[in-house]
Amino acid sequence: MDILKVTGPTPLRGDVQVPGAKNAISKLLTASMLTSERCVFSNAPAIGDTRVTQEICQSLGAKILEDDPRLLIAQTKDITHVEVPENLAQQNRLSVMMLAPLLHRAGKAIIPAAGGDRIGVRPVDFHLDGYRKMGANITEKDGVYIAETDQLKGAEITLAYPSVTTTENLLMAAVLANGRTFIHNAAIEPEIMDLVFFLQKMGAIIDYQIDRTFIIEGVDTLSGALHEVIPDRLVAESFAVAAIASKGDLFVRGAQQADLLTFLNTLRRVGGNFDIETDGIRFYHKNDLTSIALETAVHPGFMTDWHPPFAVLLTQAEGISVIHETVFEDRLTYVPQLQKMGADIAIYDQCLGTGNCRYHTTNSQHSALIKGPTPLHGTDITIPDLRAGFTYLLAAIIAKGETTIRGVDELDRGYESIDEALSNAGANIIREKE
Repeated sequence: MDILKVTGPTPLRGDVQVPGAKNAISKLLTASMLTSERCVFSNAPAIGDTRVTQEICQSLGAKILEDDPRLLIAQTKDITHVEVPENLAQQNRLSVMMLAPLLHRAGKAIIPAAGGDRIGVRPVDFHLDGYRKMGANITEKDGVYIAETDQLKGAEITLAYPSVTTTENLLMAAVLANGRTFIHNAAIEPEIMDLVFFLQKMGAIIDYQIDRTFIIEGVDTLSGALHEVIPDRLVAESFAVAAIASKGDLFVRGAQQADLLTFLNTLRRVGGNFDIETDGIRFYHKNDLTSIALETAVHPGFMTDWHPPFAVLLTQAEGISVIHETVFEDRLTYVPQLQKMGADIAIYDQCLGTGNCRYHTTNSQHSALIKGPTPLHGTDITIPDLRAGFTYLLAAIIAKGETTIRGVDELDRGYESIDEALSNAGANIIREKE
């Protein structure tokens, strides 16, 4: 297993490149299996999750070629297997997304329970309920879901919560279903719209209304398509926060203002500086940082995945900041190891915010008070999930002394050669085998 040894503090300066979005490429590759024709994806991120997604697709019959690390050519002439291998299903949460291509093209899908980040319970009930409304017969035995259908049909579906993966899953189910499907209270994240644009290129008919409703008219067949994956707004935010927190200056090439609007507003409120240019955004430290209160929410709110790195930034802000997490109940599991590095963070099960929160009647510790500015110091830490991974790496860059980071495979799932990119910007990072 790889480990990272980071010596800080060091300011980050220079240029970094935002790769394609992790949360887009996995769904795009899955959608490519809805047709027997060839699909080509440019700006594909060379990350662990892309590899796992490729392996899952290939296990079911897809052929995927890499002309270079960021160009993927995918074609599934035939579905050869209808069961997602359990060892692959445990590596991310993609297995349930295979329902659409398997049911449309083979009439049957066998899906093991999914793995992925340990940030709280993420049940598949929303997915399964939608498929049942569309005519699928689904049974469960020992954590394995067996779904069968002769033909999915259009349905009226209202999501209890605007779940990203459920919205994406039902979109893929609806585009080839018989009739019209309405998905109410849908998620509308940029990665979802990227999937919608790709499906439209393939021949799908998808309308969107301003009340979070997708209306999909099923078509008989889909064709192949060419598509450029959108830049990863999570990676862009990570670089931006790293520039400000390290008192540095980074030009984040490929960062998109439209996808970062809420983050940019929040960064400005805390005292971060940025200049928007034609091919990216420059982020730089100029003023002392001030404490703020922020609350995560579904898009267009402050993204839950933006929150852990931003917490490190708030450890360097004057005063007491508040974070209220409303999306994942266990997102704050990254806090104890930041406390180990000297961060002054207290977590609570009360709602320290004004938004509608699903966890106000639970014992979930989903709110935090962060006191700053607080100097951080190096230590040994282990990464529990992807976003905590970059959070710890950032903390190590601004901490005094050496930090050893284990569990780096989690970081590599979503960040392309991140240690190399940050080292080129001045960070002192060494990757070693343990």
